[in-house]
Amino acid sequence: MTIVLREGPLRSEPSETLDPQNWDDVRAQGHRMLDDMLDYIANIRERPVWSPIPDHVRARFRAELPRQSSDLGEVYREFADHVVPYATGNVHPGFMGWVHGGGTAVGMLAEMMAAGLNANLGGRDHMPVEVERQVVEWTRSMFGFPDEASGIFVTGTSMANLMAVLVARTAALGQPVRQHGIGNEGALLTAYTSKAAHGCITKAMDIAGFGSNALRSIAVDQFHRIDVAALRAQISADREAGLKPFLVVASAGTVDIGAIDDLAALSALCREQKLWFHVDGAYGALGILAPALAPRLAGIENADSIALDFHKWGQVPYDAGFLLVRDGRQHRDAFSAPAAYLRRETRGLAAGSQWPCDLGPDLSRGFRALKTWFTLKTYGTEKLGAVIARTCALAGYLEARILAEPQLELLAPVQLNIVCFRYRAADANEVNGNIVVDIQESGIAAPSTTVLDGQLAIRAAIVNHRTDTCDIDALISAVLEFGAQRSNSGAGVVVNVEPSPPLAM
Repeated sequence: MTIVLREGPLRSEPSETLDPQNWDDVRAQGHRMLDDMLDYIANIRERPVWSPIPDHVRARFRAELPRQSSDLGEVYREFADHVVPYATGNVHPGFMGWVHGGGTAVGMLAEMMAAGLNANLGGRDHMPVEVERQVVEWTRSMFGFPDEASGIFVTGTSMANLMAVLVARTAALGQPVRQHGIGNEGALLTAYTSKAAHGCITKAMDIAGFGSNALRSIAVDQFHRIDVAALRAQISADREAGLKPFLVVASAGTVDIGAIDDLAALSALCREQKLWFHVDGAYGALGILAPALAPRLAGIENADSIALDFHKWGQVPYDAGFLLVRDGRQHRDAFSAPAAYLRRETRGLAAGSQWPCDLGPDLSRGFRALKTWFTLKTYGTEKLGAVIARTCALAGYLEARILAEPQLELLAPVQLNIVCFRYRAADANEVNGNIVVDIQESGIAAPSTTVLDGQLAIRAAIVNHRTDTCDIDALISAVLEFGAQRSNSGAGVVVNVEPSPPLAM
């Protein structure tokens, strides 16, 4: 049989490959792109933290599917002129709105090299998988987990939390749950977390087939930590009602204010009650690297599973989520799915079992481990721990600035690196909501909002390793200035914002 391409027989022609005709040209363009991105990071303070997207720029990205080739330089110019100036802004030290890491030049370079290798880390016997196994071993060591522990990179902690629920589900109901669903017995299972926990826990219970009503939201104390006595009472009440408690999800760094649950007390309760103990440590778990913070995570070493993000306090570029499971066998039981096309061998490229695809839902997996490996190797845990501790010190500095300003009010205790406060005003919720948007649109800083006890708070999450006291001072000045304008006029504030400069061309 002759394979026909277009109107002639299949031929190998240079025009039909996606490699460049001239490698020197693409090398020169690549060096320019790399230099521009390094300049972008090095000179980030010269840019607004964030800029609103103009209508005409947004419209450019409603174009039809391209059918013809374009020059790489032209495509890059569009990226430089119309994407870079309107990015989220979390590279900037003034970004404090959400818990986003700032990334590093080291991580960016590692990501480039990972793309060059184009490795699929679903499995097989190649060194990128060994790099991931190395980081798994390092992470196991960080948290004092046993040798039989397993781990895997995922997109982020939302996915890691879902996977932990699935592992706990299989541990509770046995492997038949994967074939038959949760059934009548599974419908009786109940899980527990605090009212301050991240919403992805509720979503995980939904996706895992239990339904969100099977998750009990337990009250918190004055420091926003789960009330352990209330948890114990709810577990007892559910048992008496014929339900089957199976999972407790603790928080190591809550989304609103950064609270850490009493992990030691929770781990003891879970051992007593024979419950799976999972820790959502999206960003707070890496506080284990900072000697001043590590004691506050006591008990995390007893967890059955931990979810965390290296792309937050670890400063690895997005995305680099991670799930660590104490019992590797239970982890594999929840996800391993043998198939003929995934046959394992003792020799050749199909050797190297166990494969990462046995530990999660993905067979196609990128080389997230490389940028994490580079980050850990280049900076070391002592340096990363010092950076983490500094973000908390900066939060303390912001707290002191707030307490020294009569017009400002602290709304929650500062426990890690998140500070919630507001400008004192009539109609405070509306005024503070407008203040946050005004500051974002000014490009000075990028705080966010949350609601605590019915009060809208300005929320500053200090995660970026580039943030300094001058950025805190700029935020305070902006809150006071925009707050005064909002309070005095009650009308919209017009802010003149210089457009973000494009990358050097």
